[in-house]
Amino acid sequence: MSPMADGGAIEQRAVRIPAGAVVLDADLGLPSAACGVVLFAHGSGSSRFSPRNRHVARLLNEAGLATLLADLLTPDEEKVDDRTRHLRFDIGMLGERLVGAADWLKSEAATAALPLGMFGASTGAGAALVAAAQRPAAVAAVVSRGGRPDLAGESLPAVRAPTLLIVGGHDVAVIRMNEEALARLRAEKRLAIVPGATHLFEEPGTLDEAAGLAREWFLKYLAGE
Repeated sequence: MSPMADGGAIEQRAVRIPAGAVVLDADLGLPSAACGVVLFAHGSGSSRFSPRNRHVARLLNEAGLATLLADLLTPDEEKVDDRTRHLRFDIGMLGERLVGAADWLKSEAATAALPLGMFGASTGAGAALVAAAQRPAAVAAVVSRGGRPDLAGESLPAVRAPTLLIVGGHDVAVIRMNEEALARLRAEKRLAIVPGATHLFEEPGTLDEAAGLAREWFLKYLAGE
């Protein structure tokens, strides 16, 4: 257990999630009296141990949102991807695995009743939007941070969840890709630019600003705040 800002507790669980022919390793963070759950889709070459995603997850936990950080590749697949770098761009496969994780959350007693959001970074944003399009009744909100929502392709118009795209102000090429994806989304949508931030939000204060935007979006659409 770790403490919450309001004095509550956050239970941390290591879990394993069946997703098609594979089993995924994941970490579930459960605040007491959670008002929603956010499924993370990490970016290319990253994992559930990403310091940036874990920092954002902790801030969401402190706001009363449960989080699930899952490795979308198995350890053997990660070794292959380290050499070839192609699995991280297999958005269809990653989207299917996120669907498996979303279905698992809806089947678990601790999270089944919680409204579900998806948080994608880099290529994971494309996979999150693909999964949201496949589970329109289950996914209530999507946030992309420094993401490639354009990689969702033909799935974009089918997304029904309110979607927030967060991009660093200095990430010029990715801003353009997000603008193109925004134009194809038919759900409620917003593009937020974080001034002074590059692709990984490494500049002081920029990751916290992005996390704050994500927290507000999820609290609005998952908890009605």
